[in-house]
Amino acid sequence: MSGPAGVRLARTSDVDDVADVQIRAWRAAYGDLLPAQVADMLDPSDIALEWGRALLMPGAHRLLVATDDSGRVVGAASVGPSADPDARGAGEIELFVVDPDHRGQGHGSRLLNACVDLLAQSGHVDALTWIPLADEPRRAFMLSAGWGPDGAYRDLSVFDDEVIREVRLGTRIVDDVSPEAAPPDS
Repeated sequence: MSGPAGVRLARTSDVDDVADVQIRAWRAAYGDLLPAQVADMLDPSDIALEWGRALLMPGAHRLLVATDDSGRVVGAASVGPSADPDARGAGEIELFVVDPDHRGQGHGSRLLNACVDLLAQSGHVDALTWIPLADEPRRAFMLSAGWGPDGAYRDLSVFDDEVIREVRLGTRIVDDVSPEAAPPDS
């Protein structure tokens, strides 16, 4: 398959590629943050299996893939309703990764736009995402796209006593906030 680079809903045949991109992106972005034991435990077959299960029973969540001109998966993002109790009705970008070898080519921008479009089509007025404070490149990318911190932080325990602090970024994705455009209850 070939054609212009783009974004589409993931298929079950994409799960191995999504897992590979996810691991490569995480190791590039968080290699210094993750203890070696955690980085070594990232198993592509386990991650692919989980994505396969998620695609078979997606509920309100969707997995998107960014593809290059040859149709190869070079990025992935998952979206759905936010589980944060203080962000009721907001949509969330839960995973957002682009292969390190394919950054700076527009794949991240296309993927982000597709995430926002999908969340808006699902009835969400606001969108949010969590980003490790140490992930300066991704945070700068999101800020340049009009997202901003909303004051929320959380600490994720990743291994034994290791903790990663995350900041929540958000943005309004729908201008019409009439009663007809009210977000769904989550």
